[in-house]
Amino acid sequence: MDDRRFLDLVGITSLLPGPNSTELVMHVGLHRAGRLGLLVAGTAFILPAAIMVGGLAALYVAAGTTAIGEGMLYGVKPVVIVIVLVAIVQLGRAALAGPLRATLGVAAAVLALAGVHELAVLAGGAAAMALARSATDWRSTWLTRAFAPLAGTGLLLGAAAQTVNLGVLFATFLKIGAVLYGSGYVLIALLRADFVDRLGWITDQQLLDAVAVGQVTPGPLFTTATFVGYLAAGPIGAVLATVAIFLPAFVFVALLGRLAARLRARPLAGALLDGVNAAAIGLMAAVSLPLATSAIVDPLTGVLALAAGGLLLLGARSVWLIGLGMLVGAGRVLVGA
Repeated sequence: MDDRRFLDLVGITSLLPGPNSTELVMHVGLHRAGRLGLLVAGTAFILPAAIMVGGLAALYVAAGTTAIGEGMLYGVKPVVIVIVLVAIVQLGRAALAGPLRATLGVAAAVLALAGVHELAVLAGGAAAMALARSATDWRSTWLTRAFAPLAGTGLLLGAAAQTVNLGVLFATFLKIGAVLYGSGYVLIALLRADFVDRLGWITDQQLLDAVAVGQVTPGPLFTTATFVGYLAAGPIGAVLATVAIFLPAFVFVALLGRLAARLRARPLAGALLDGVNAAAIGLMAAVSLPLATSAIVDPLTGVLALAAGGLLLLGARSVWLIGLGMLVGAGRVLVGA
């Protein structure tokens, strides 16, 4: 394909919920070899990362309770939370440009901290931006109505999280994969809302560990779901979580790729995306506060967080900073021993 076609695929991908990097790979496969190419490209992109994350999850369960394992995780957590915070700041420069977007971001953070469902926050951000830009344009009505049911779907599936474990696990990850717009870091907010707050299957500390593994392994950040699924229900949970969170992306690319290309030319489609992105920044900021209290617990973790932030701003790669955090945590245990 030529550069123009590739850029068109990047634009189409931004209009679909789900993991953008994975969906772009799927679009390339669809362009080259039809729906079979989509399936092969998507699977080949996801599978190596999912296998690595699943293996690390098994190692985490087996060795995470050892002194060295706990020490390494102690050092990783403040680094990971700083990586997330720096990402929020960098993404926020574009997503919150202008007073309206900034107001939406702040409102989203306040609503999330007040306990409003995160999908309702995202839907509200999209609707507010669309209405603000086209208050007299009746085309906004059908777009807003089309987007708003996503919040209801999320609430319904979230409420279902009281029944059979594996069924709820699959349905919850399916919901997340179907409605997640914005940066992959929004995934952290949705995972915390469902698996920490509503279900109580994992802790804030375990979520941070899952994000750390997602950071240090190649492939999409969405394979964090593989780790969470393993913690919740072992190998079968890892498989179900991985299939569920990526399944909507396969469906969206197969069915909506051409439709997304036409929507890309509509101003209101951009307004919806701007609103979702602004709300997503607010959500990420809100969820970072309780995670930070789990990660920064004493002077050493505070120093680690500050050092990681400074090195990130100087251009250091996050994977090396996570490795440094592991070394510091392990060294703390060895010195103490």
